[in-house]
Amino acid sequence: MALEGTYPFHGGGVSTWAHILCEKISGYNFELYSVNAVFEKESKYNLTEAVSGLTQVPMWYALEPREIIRFNDTYCDFVVKKELDLSNAIETDFIPLFIRLINQIYSESINVAEFESVIIEMWYFFQKNDYKLSMKDPLVWETFKEEVLKYIEFHKIQRATLLDLTYAMRWIYHFLMPISIDFPRTTIIHLALSGFVAIPAIIQKHLYNTPILLTEHGVYIRERLLAISQSDSSYFLKDFLIRFSECATRLAYNKSDIIMSVNKFNFKWERMYGARDEQLRVVYNGIDHMRFIPREKPAELKGIPTVVAMARIFELKDILTMVKSCKVVKDVFPNIQYRIYGENNAVPEYTLKCEKLIEELDLKENFLLLGPHKFPEKVFCEGDMSILTSISEGFPYTIIESMSCAIPVVSTDVGGVAEALNEECGILCKPKDANDIGQAVIKLLQNEELRLQMAANSRKRVEDFFTIDKFIKQYEEIYDELSIKSSYVEQNVTSFSNKIKR
Repeated sequence: MALEGTYPFHGGGVSTWAHILCEKISGYNFELYSVNAVFEKESKYNLTEAVSGLTQVPMWYALEPREIIRFNDTYCDFVVKKELDLSNAIETDFIPLFIRLINQIYSESINVAEFESVIIEMWYFFQKNDYKLSMKDPLVWETFKEEVLKYIEFHKIQRATLLDLTYAMRWIYHFLMPISIDFPRTTIIHLALSGFVAIPAIIQKHLYNTPILLTEHGVYIRERLLAISQSDSSYFLKDFLIRFSECATRLAYNKSDIIMSVNKFNFKWERMYGARDEQLRVVYNGIDHMRFIPREKPAELKGIPTVVAMARIFELKDILTMVKSCKVVKDVFPNIQYRIYGENNAVPEYTLKCEKLIEELDLKENFLLLGPHKFPEKVFCEGDMSILTSISEGFPYTIIESMSCAIPVVSTDVGGVAEALNEECGILCKPKDANDIGQAVIKLLQNEELRLQMAANSRKRVEDFFTIDKFIKQYEEIYDELSIKSSYVEQNVTSFSNKIKR
């Protein structure tokens, strides 16, 4: 299972999903391939015996991955590569590949087969030559500048600064880093997103014909487009990163045997980037409805109108709009409490923005950032309702966990939220509309009969559609289907030692 920035080192919905699979799936072991920004020292989760291995790839760490982690090679292999004279190999073998890569990034119509070919040939190159020394060779930098400037001149777009070019080259260096760290060989590859973590999976499929299952939560490329468009980067950098990300997504979709979405909303985005209808399936997330059960509201909160949220504090959760909605509610319920549980150091600068807005709107007694909580099943029962203000989602656990606890939900209508939350269980609102969200909260606080009816409906809907047993059964069937396919192709595998001689 390949993940990026989530399990097992960070919390969130994708990590919850991955941990449930590793805990509950029977008949399979898991090798985790975890791509992270920096080197993580310890897992956030207690890994089960079904997790038989963990490969960590820190993409943005000060040191190279191989300088801090031993993979399949020996330290001697690592040192020998550092001592090789690469000048001839870079000029004759790598530069032509690198030019083909840049051409694909800037192509008006990405040729997936060509992009795949470049990635695979680069992998073969890095089996013999050091990744860092190759990518940081002066000739590679000069080639990059020359090729990009050709594109800028031809299309007459805003010129790139030297800093822009430096950032773009750094992105190539870091995002392609997994190309130098092999996947462990497995029966099935399960990707948790359609980003750059797919690259080593594509190589394993090339070597062994290993079937790929891709699960999309929030659509990776959609969330990349949202994040990039809202960044302060120059036009050149936004354009470059969008193009590069689209290459990775199209390749992941093209090479996946099954694209499993957590909602039907994702299908239109997946089709837009080359997914075929016969690849597309949906499995809704499921939870332990015997753990997330209705409970009494804590005595100290009785009589206090209370809204709870389980959310990491970062841009996609749009906590700033949540804060503004609290101000709308406070005008009607002066003692309102919004109690927000979740990682508050994921994006420290965004947390600071939230804290500043809380202070500016005089909400220090009303909007509480309470950090992570070990028992989410108890958190939801602190509230009269729960809230979600995301601008992008897949099929959020926080919605069905809240519903299972018989707590109605006010949520933005994004991703697959409407497939979980119907009008009998909560209220859907416009994204980024603090007044619409605030008025929905007020409506439920003012109408106890409606709130209690929604509470009962919510619990029943989870029992009918979103239990963990249904979720696990569907994944076990998919794993079985792909493992049968894998056993057929096993007979035709060419040995690694023969392939590497190419």
